[in-house]
Amino acid sequence: MNKTLDIKAYLDADEQKDLLRLLTAGSVDDGKSTLIGRLLFDSKKLYDDQLAALERDSKRLGNAGDHIDYALLLDGLKAEREEGITIDVAYRYFSTNKRKFIIADTPGHEQYTRNMITGGSTANLAIILVDCRTGVITQTRRHTYLVSLLGIKHIVLAVNKMDLLGFDQKVFDAIVRDYRQLTDHLGIEDVTCFPLSALDGDNVVERSPRTPWYSGPALLDFLETVPVHADRNFSDFRYPVQYVLRPNLDFRGFCGKVASGIVRVGDEVVALPSMKHSHVKSIVTYDGALQEAFPPQSVTITLEDEIDISRGEMLVHPDNLPHIGRHFTTMLVWMDEEPMDPSKQFFLKHNTNTTRATIAAIRHRIDVNTLDQKEGAPFILNEIGQVDILTAKTLFFDPYAVNRQTGAFILIDPITNNTSAVGMILSPLDESALENDLVPTLDLPRLGITSAHYDAIEAAVRDLARQGLEVRIIK
Repeated sequence: MNKTLDIKAYLDADEQKDLLRLLTAGSVDDGKSTLIGRLLFDSKKLYDDQLAALERDSKRLGNAGDHIDYALLLDGLKAEREEGITIDVAYRYFSTNKRKFIIADTPGHEQYTRNMITGGSTANLAIILVDCRTGVITQTRRHTYLVSLLGIKHIVLAVNKMDLLGFDQKVFDAIVRDYRQLTDHLGIEDVTCFPLSALDGDNVVERSPRTPWYSGPALLDFLETVPVHADRNFSDFRYPVQYVLRPNLDFRGFCGKVASGIVRVGDEVVALPSMKHSHVKSIVTYDGALQEAFPPQSVTITLEDEIDISRGEMLVHPDNLPHIGRHFTTMLVWMDEEPMDPSKQFFLKHNTNTTRATIAAIRHRIDVNTLDQKEGAPFILNEIGQVDILTAKTLFFDPYAVNRQTGAFILIDPITNNTSAVGMILSPLDESALENDLVPTLDLPRLGITSAHYDAIEAAVRDLARQGLEVRIIK
């Protein structure tokens, strides 16, 4: 009986651990996969069969001489093992007594920029690796810029292979000084630097005696304690409605995930775009009712009043509204093999909202290696730049820098259904003088339609709006 209680208590405690999502990035052969493999190995999170396979593969395929090649734990593709590089994003999960981790090992090559964007889209922290023999190079600058673009607030600079230079403190200090000049330019405030040897495990899980001049924690100790809860936006309540739940005549709830902010029973809320006001009657979950909900909880909200709300609409607090509009400027990362066609109409997916959209203007492209701005020509694969987007349907959004959940979107090719691009919204734009208006207009009097048919037409237009197709009516 006591053993059963002990197991239950252990499982309950494990369930309560918070989660840290992190990515690793760096130039080719800086040791990203080796570092993560060493974290898994030294934290005793590998099974016996994994260890046996690792030792066998290290002798047959390894690139670490007589050492165990920890990179083989991450580089699972045949091409990765043959070339000794990372090509695709590899995700690994492990946990310690204090925290759970999901690590995205992202490729370092410029042609795999989109893979890094994918791996970093949900990350709280980024580990940027630097080879101590080369210092801060072009790829380091590119990866750091991409991390800042994604809004990742915590950066770890891992100065790796320090054993090859005898753990020289002057080398480490010079690299740290160069890197902080870059992060200061990009406005990144939280940067922590570590002298490492991923292959030998120095300062990875345990403090190394070979760096007596380093007084900071080991990397794993830092990852277990770095505070990330404050990174979420708890100020601006945003609740995109995903589904309307109607199990019987007596219950009508709006299901979704709290994107940001906090909502409590009794709060006044307003539904967008109808601007109808009500109060929160209850917050329901599978495990029972709650008095409040916060990100990233998935809940069902019921209201005191009967309001027509459907998928794609949003509940917010009336004194804290998002931007409401169809025209905005954004940073765009092109992810499609097919080059950008500005004349094409895409599908834009923003939270639970889907609508048609076009690229109204290309402002400039960014050279991610030098951070210089180039002429605004159509993008090709992996290019990044600033564009203006025009949508057919009204969206409810915040700048990405303020709210990552309501400031991000994807563009989908309507023919291939491929993800063409991902975007991070910068700011709304004036819609008063739009030349390229995607919203068709029905002039009912001109069409000879009498007022007796207005209700039926408006109902049909609402159905189209729920499918992402907006139609303007003139009565």
